[in-house]
Amino acid sequence: MIVRQQMYEQVDRQLGTPPDKDKRNYVAWLMEHCGPVPRADTYFGPQRSTQLIYADGRPTCYNGPALEITKLDGVVARGASPHCRNGVTVDGTEMRIRIENVGPGMAVMDAVPLGDLRDTLEMVALMLGGVALLGVLAAATAGLLIARAALRPVGRLTRAVEHIARTEDLDTSIPVKGDDEIARLSSSFNAMTTALASSKERQKQLVADAGHELRTPLTTLRTNIDLLLRSEQTGRSLDPDAKQRLLRNVKAQFAELSTLVADLLQLARGDTEHEPHVELPFHEVVTAAVERARLRGAEVVTDLSPWYVVGSAASLERAVLNLIDNAAKFSPDSQVDVSLERGSLTVRDHGPGLPEEELPHVFERFWRSPSARGLPGSGLGLAIVAQAVEEAGGKVTLANAPGGGAIATMELPGTLIRHSEPDKSR
Repeated sequence: MIVRQQMYEQVDRQLGTPPDKDKRNYVAWLMEHCGPVPRADTYFGPQRSTQLIYADGRPTCYNGPALEITKLDGVVARGASPHCRNGVTVDGTEMRIRIENVGPGMAVMDAVPLGDLRDTLEMVALMLGGVALLGVLAAATAGLLIARAALRPVGRLTRAVEHIARTEDLDTSIPVKGDDEIARLSSSFNAMTTALASSKERQKQLVADAGHELRTPLTTLRTNIDLLLRSEQTGRSLDPDAKQRLLRNVKAQFAELSTLVADLLQLARGDTEHEPHVELPFHEVVTAAVERARLRGAEVVTDLSPWYVVGSAASLERAVLNLIDNAAKFSPDSQVDVSLERGSLTVRDHGPGLPEEELPHVFERFWRSPSARGLPGSGLGLAIVAQAVEEAGGKVTLANAPGGGAIATMELPGTLIRHSEPDKSR
């Protein structure tokens, strides 16, 4: 359309009164060179046609083929502004015509054929169509190649997900290349599968360890109860003292089994869910744990400073209580020192301490020191401590204290003052 408009404007500039002649001279020149009879088209068609017309539309003379006259042409002859239009000769040849007033009641019609212009426009249209088609094909091909290259990592990710869904193989990982969104998604997916594999491995280990630890008390209970039943069925009563010892043993095994089941439930619940974390006074949590330990007969001496943390009060209280119980178990005849200073809680006993090679294993599930195998416990207390502290964003360590005994250190991030108002509805 732009080319068409430009070409029509170029043709229109070539029509009309020549710039080197005024209208009177131009009319005189036309009168001299025009004839009363139109000239026929040449073999190659009309090259140009000029004719004078009156205001009533009658032609005066011709210089080329006769042009069809419209009412608008008569209006221009009566003095209206010049205009250009498409028209035809009386033989039907398409022409571009300019009508211009050249005197009172007279206008000149100057025209050139449109054939060459139409041919040029058709060629331009064909060229533009071909270029557009080639451009679309090139753009589609480039877009397809770029899309395939961009989606190739997505395809790898999709195949990996389908493989994991089909085989439950969480060891599958995706190669990470670059730093775009796909690379970040691949990294996140690898981190997710690693976490799931680790969780699955911990679950399997927990089940295996639990089965191993449950086997001993259950076997002992079954043996003792079978012995009691056999005594009743055969009519041979056991010695009263032996029977009392046997019943006390059954009660102790039930207590140990109950403790083990409770610890297992705590660990299993901690792996998947915990109470909402809120800001709480940690020194009050420690005080509550100390009071519970004293009710169990432990002698505890405290030195506590205010410290506010974000966590679960129940989990942290259970963790502190486990540390105090563990310290009291290994130093039954001495006090347990509990101190809290700027987020660092220390629980020290005055017992024999631990061999250095055993210290890295104290927070493992079901691990028990050989020297503590005869003492009550499930081997899960310190594992529960480690889990609760990790959920609160802190860390816990156990070491031998200077001068004897062991000292457990729990460090939790927090502040000296409370940032939020306490929940008075609880």
